[in-house]
This record gives sequence, structure tokens and C-alpha cells, in this order.
Amino acid sequence: MNNAQPEQILTASFQAAIAAADPLHILPQHLPAPPIGRTVVVGAGKAAAAMAVAVEQHWPWHAPLSGTVVTRYQHGMPTKRIKVIEASHPVPDGAGEMASREILQLTQSLCVDDLLIVLISGGGSSLLALPAEGLTMEDLKTVTAKLLQSGAPIQEINIVRKHLSAIQGGRLAASTPAQILTLIISDVTGDDPTHIASGPCAPDPSTYQDAINILNRYQINASVTINKHLSRGVGGEIDETPKPGSSVFVRTENRVIATAHQSLKAAASYFNSLRIPAVILGDSVTGEARDVAKVYGALARQIKQHQTPWPAPIALISGGECTVTVRQTGRGGRCSEFLLALAIDLDAMPNTYALAGDTDGIDGSENNAGALLLPNTLALADKLHLSAQDHLDRHDSFEFFEALNALIVTGPTRTNVNDYRAILLL
Repeated sequence: MNNAQPEQILTASFQAAIAAADPLHILPQHLPAPPIGRTVVVGAGKAAAAMAVAVEQHWPWHAPLSGTVVTRYQHGMPTKRIKVIEASHPVPDGAGEMASREILQLTQSLCVDDLLIVLISGGGSSLLALPAEGLTMEDLKTVTAKLLQSGAPIQEINIVRKHLSAIQGGRLAASTPAQILTLIISDVTGDDPTHIASGPCAPDPSTYQDAINILNRYQINASVTINKHLSRGVGGEIDETPKPGSSVFVRTENRVIATAHQSLKAAASYFNSLRIPAVILGDSVTGEARDVAKVYGALARQIKQHQTPWPAPIALISGGECTVTVRQTGRGGRCSEFLLALAIDLDAMPNTYALAGDTDGIDGSENNAGALLLPNTLALADKLHLSAQDHLDRHDSFEFFEALNALIVTGPTRTNVNDYRAILLL
């Protein structure tokens, strides 16, 4: 171990995880040769602009190339041949609808000799927002906001989105006769293309009835038009999304090029380079952020007190996507809420440090990627008359860590392989 401070080591490990998912480094090796006809690039997600730049930089200058991608506001990058549109995330807006219509028109203009390259990354579900016939953007905005506050996992949220969309759930693939190569940066547990950005080019095994069941399970009061749309789908009046085995996907390849596991391996390598053993606890950790924190806190105490199942020093790292069921209005996200709950559970355990951050650079709705936890965090909070439990109850983790100057602010990373958590026990 070198002379770096523990908080510097944790921050560097987070940067290593993000770098392992950088589109500019990982995407070029997956590009095919130009086709006989045209090549059109479309895409959606927080990494869409960076992915588009990677295509432009490595596509033969003499080969035709055009297209449109949509990314989150402030996530754009300068491009020359592929148009970049910025739109709202996590709740969709009119800019996303406009971009989605443009993308659909592009795909519908292609022929069998053309190639469609689809660039997909986390955030694409809200950015590729094209309401199904009979629905409005206001319908999508309202139900999305309610789902995001319900505590539902992203896979279930996306099942609803697919059945309210004219472009997701495999419908983009169904819109064109061209060959399709979909390059995907995964932000969901399991890395199944059907769940990433609601799978615009992937088979969808879910149904309209599944979407209704999810709305009922989380007591989501959807609009009359949404309920009518879903009921018509169950009744067979509206076509289902293309299913596994459909001929739509004969000409389509969905290729996942970056995952949480790859980023965790990069972080583990960084820790190992400092002679700190690292254990990957999983890349698909889900559940309420505060509940996950209790499990990790128990493991940390076991290691510190009994040196089992591994002795300290050690780094415990994990990925996945926790949830926060919002009961009171506060400022924060799932990573900072996990860390605040962990602080309470560990109760200032000596020589214990932690970091939790979202690899896209945005934890929840604020401008921070996450936060840092130090052994003296609760002591510093006490001096400022901050109650950790009160802030946790109000989902106000952002204000708590901001007051301690413990937020991690990276700015937009233009990639997204979900959450990164590291607990360093010395």
C-alpha cells in the first residue's frame, strides 16, 4: 500500500471503474466493415454522444455515415456526421419525443443493403420516448415519475415503458429491413438487452398484462388513456411487442460491450496494484439501499472483529442498482442513501472507509455522483448538529454529505454501468 490517503484510494478506484466503461476506448473494436449501402447510426442513453464520437473517429472517412442519437441534457459532445440531440432524464420530455420520431424515420428509410448501428446505454428508456398511438408525452411523464418513486426495480419499470412506446421493446428493430448491430453499455443487473433502455432492438418476453400487474402491484394510478391502451393490448386490439423467436430479429445482433462486472474487475485490479486484496461481492446487487447497507455493515463488522471470511486490509466492492422508496421529499440518490445508512450501521467503526457512486456521474437528481464515508463522519456531523437518522428518514442524504464536504462530483461521465460501492477496511 502506498502513501495515498484511504479516501484518495477509494476515489481512484471509482475512476478506474468508470474508465473501464469509456466508450472511446471500448467501442471501436466492435465496429464492422461498411456495408454495400448506407450506414446510419441511431442511439439513446447517457453514453450516446460519446459512443457516436467513437464511431465517427474510427469509421472510414470515405464510407457514408449519418444518423441521430439522443442523450441527457449536458451530456452532448461535438460530432461531425452524427447528430446529437439532448433531452430530459429520468422523466421524458418533448425533446426526447422529437428525437425519437427522427430516429424512427431514419430507420424506416433504410433498405436491405444498408446497416443500422444502434448505440444503447443506460438512460435510454426515458430519452427514447415516443408514445404509442393514442398516448401523449404527458401520459408518459406522469406514469414514469410515479414509477420512479414507487421503489419498483428498473426491469419492471421498463416493462411498463415498453408497452406504452412506439419504439421500445423490439419495435425499433421491427421498423427496418436493414441489418442491425446494436452495441450496448449495460446499466442493469444481469445485462439482458431486453431491459437495457427498454430493449429497442431486443425480443420482449413481457406482455400488456404484465404491465398492468406492475402498475397494480405498486399502486400506480395511471391515466385513463394509459389504462385503456393497456386493456386494448390485453384484448388483442393492439399488437404485442416482438417476442423471442420472431423473424424480426433474424437480421439483428445485440452485443453488450461494457458491463458492471468489467468495471468492478478494473477497480479490483487497482486495489491489487496497491497490495490491497479486493473481493467482488457481486455486480447485480439490488434491494432497498438502506437494507443493502445493513447487510454490508454486518459483513464489515465480521471482518474487523473476527478476521473472517477475509482478513483486513481488504476492499469489498460491488455493483448493481439499489432502489429508494420515497416516502418523504428529500434530496439525494440511492448511492448516497446507501452510504448514509451504512454510516449509521457502522457507528464510526475505526479504520473503515467507504464510497458509493453512480458511474454516470449523477446520483439521483443532484449534481453529485455519490459520496465518501470516513470513520469520523458521524463525529463531524454531530459538531454541525446534523442528525444522520433524521436525514435518512427524509431521504436527505445529499444535504448531509454536502454539509460535510464529502460529495463526489465528477460531472457527466458519458457512460453508465450502474452503481459502484467500495468499503475499505484497514
